[in-house]
Amino acid sequence: MNYIKRDLEDKIISLSEEYSCLLITGPRQVGKTTVLRQLMSPDRSYVTLDDLEERRMAKNEPALFLQMHSLPIFIDEVQYAPELFSYIKIAIDNGAAPGSFWLTGSQAFRMMELAQESLAGRTAILHMPCLSQHEIYGSGENLPLTAEPEALKKRKNLGKPAALAEIYQRIWNGSLPGYISGKFKDRNVFYSSYLQTYIERDVSDLVALTDKLQFQDFIRAAACRTGQMLNIHDIALDVGISDDTAKRWLQILEKSDIIFYLRPYSNNLLKRTVKTPKLYFFDTGLVAYLTQYTTPEILQNGAINGAILENYVVAEIIKTYHNAAADCLLWYYRDKCNKEIDMILESNGQLHPLEIKRTANPGSELIHTFSVLDKSSVPRGKGIVICMRPEFSAIDADNYILPVWMI
Repeated sequence: MNYIKRDLEDKIISLSEEYSCLLITGPRQVGKTTVLRQLMSPDRSYVTLDDLEERRMAKNEPALFLQMHSLPIFIDEVQYAPELFSYIKIAIDNGAAPGSFWLTGSQAFRMMELAQESLAGRTAILHMPCLSQHEIYGSGENLPLTAEPEALKKRKNLGKPAALAEIYQRIWNGSLPGYISGKFKDRNVFYSSYLQTYIERDVSDLVALTDKLQFQDFIRAAACRTGQMLNIHDIALDVGISDDTAKRWLQILEKSDIIFYLRPYSNNLLKRTVKTPKLYFFDTGLVAYLTQYTTPEILQNGAINGAILENYVVAEIIKTYHNAAADCLLWYYRDKCNKEIDMILESNGQLHPLEIKRTANPGSELIHTFSVLDKSSVPRGKGIVICMRPEFSAIDADNYILPVWMI
């Protein structure tokens, strides 16, 4: 098994020199524990709350737990013992040295709530996503995607060129370290086990399931609609559950970082925009598995080939920001006249329209819709068409062409 260097490593080290406590959140099996164990010094003690004895002590005797383990310490799966947070707060207020506490947790929303309640202002919080295209195939420094021409040109040296077939191979492979690193060879068994573990451990912590197979069918129904505007009723109808149950289960998928939404851009000067978000998955390999595309070649020519490419691009852009510990202001646009822009990136006081296409020869017709943003109170900046063109190029002086492999 090969260790894959993570783009967050430098940020973890630098923040550990400033903050007494560092909290890493993120979905299950994205490599939080692996990265921190790779970075930890020999003097740092490690304890996982997957160990039931350690968990019992942490929950019932949190003060004793911290006395029994010397600082600096790495506490893994800390969400199992929220009782620790108050005592960690006391230790920090009493002058705990920078880097004293490293914490990880798989349920980001719950972890954020606990951290904000007990450790607000005392903890550096980082979100670790699945592996990015840059981490798997690229090299050099991670750069959040912007529409600045000089920054876009720098991306040439950070990625590995890939044609259409190779991009769909990347999409089909997914971005979970267990499979990408070579630790697990059988992809079907890997994703099947991943789903079962997720449902048994994460979902069961959040809701009482009477039919776990039905929940798996629900995830599959959601995967079939990746890259589409959310229609809760259609998903519920597919699975045979109520709309309220579907809404609650979607909240679970979002809370556990399986899915995310792209919200529609709205502005007081843009009156006719739709209000419905679009649904995406963080890992396209999971989407391909759930929708039963058995090879990347079949996926490349399948019914969801455009939607899953869009999903891949949107997720990769967001990862470039997460891996720089930066906020990503990203939306999509659609109005009641069916004018649509795949993504809108807000940066430095400007709106940058982004379009995603499978074509290698994008034309000026793809940027006509960008002009709808001129009615917004926020000025329109440079636009980007993200497509299968092999090299960085431009449609005109204000709109660039970016290959998918350069994200």
